[in-house]
Amino acid sequence: MEVYCTRPGCPRPQNHFADLDDRNTLVSVQQKYCTTCGMPLILAGRYLPISLLGRGGFGAAFLASDRYTPLMRQCVVKQFLPAGELGLTQLRLAQDLFEREAVVLEEIGSQNDQIPDLFAYFPLLVPDLNSEEKKQYFYIVQEYIEGFNLEDELAQKGKLAEASVLFVLEEVLQVLKFVHQKNIIHRDIKPSNIMRHRNGKIYLLDFGAVKQVTNNPIGGTASSTGIYSLGFAPPEQMSGGEVFPCTDLYALAVTCIILLTGEKEVTKLFDAYSNQLKWRDRVQINQVLGDVLDKMLIPAASKRFSSATEVLEALKPLQKEYSSISEEESANVGKNQNLQTAQAKLIPPTHITKPFSILEILVGAAFSGFEGSLIAIATLGLVNSPAIALVISTFILSGLIFSQTKRWIEKSDLLIIPAITFAVIFFVPLLQGNLGIKSVIILSLGGSLAAIALTSLFRLIYKLLSLLL
Repeated sequence: MEVYCTRPGCPRPQNHFADLDDRNTLVSVQQKYCTTCGMPLILAGRYLPISLLGRGGFGAAFLASDRYTPLMRQCVVKQFLPAGELGLTQLRLAQDLFEREAVVLEEIGSQNDQIPDLFAYFPLLVPDLNSEEKKQYFYIVQEYIEGFNLEDELAQKGKLAEASVLFVLEEVLQVLKFVHQKNIIHRDIKPSNIMRHRNGKIYLLDFGAVKQVTNNPIGGTASSTGIYSLGFAPPEQMSGGEVFPCTDLYALAVTCIILLTGEKEVTKLFDAYSNQLKWRDRVQINQVLGDVLDKMLIPAASKRFSSATEVLEALKPLQKEYSSISEEESANVGKNQNLQTAQAKLIPPTHITKPFSILEILVGAAFSGFEGSLIAIATLGLVNSPAIALVISTFILSGLIFSQTKRWIEKSDLLIIPAITFAVIFFVPLLQGNLGIKSVIILSLGGSLAAIALTSLFRLIYKLLSLLL
């Protein structure tokens, strides 16, 4: 099993432990340590980092598995690691922001299915590599959203269609409506903090910069601590002044414009003379949507929409614009499906193939060996030519292996397909050739075992080369 070291600066963070491929060992082992730097690898005794997802201003994020769940649930482990040299005051502020994300996720993550759930928050005290002192790291463990954030999606696919942007806008507005009702202002809405699940569902991420509006109504204010993303923050936030729910609405409108225009650098759209973004000449969109975005972008906070609810009301006329889409989709998916669900089905989900576990690899090898032997026997019985039988069976087997890599064939298919093939050979003696049914079984099982052995050998060679190179 691959386990990734989370110590910053570790020269060889990838670790391979063959014994952890055994489920019994995996759940019972006390601890594993990085073979390069000695960092504990099993975080909080249960979370095993698998790979690095990325690094940001306040830390790093790792894809991990929870060994104390039946299916090794995947999760995201975020490590507090501020970039650059910070003073004590700055460091404390950064740590407070990191802890704040854990607090907010615990409070609202379980209440809204478009915000990741919090699983754990804990410190880790380990010896420093360069001194005798101990160093403390902080970790957040949260729900893993399988998909791409909109920044990556924009980089891969280019600008989004109007219907797709409208869908994103309405979905995030629904999340902000909930968040603002909890007296929380996100303060860092941008494409990289909006995730589209592979099934099309939209999630709002990264609550590390949130501001709690205590003892104030939803229209209340809170002073800004200067945490924002350049280009997405409105004037009141950039100046370090008060922030409002409409501060998030401004950032969301900028996000939508980036998605519509495909312009990755917001500053290129900014007009210093008018102190506003100039974007309408870049795209041709519905007048209602354009006007709504323009009002969300007004520099003066008092002249914007005051709440996400107001924006959703202003967008209602667009439902008629897309009614034909809704009616066509409703005919297929049911009478009660609403417009947003219909539009969601028009947006191609981002497909990410889930990594194969060692058990899945070996089961797949067993299936390929068994099924490949049955196909070869049946083909030889039909054509009575070893060369032709080899070509045909190789072609079919290649298709089956490719289907496994795409997960078109998995789980129960790995039993059903060989069972059907064996039943056909059993009831059609012609397909057995000169072999009896016992010989067919023995050869098929032999092929299965040979495939497992070869797969294990190649995997071992690959691991050795990975450690050496």
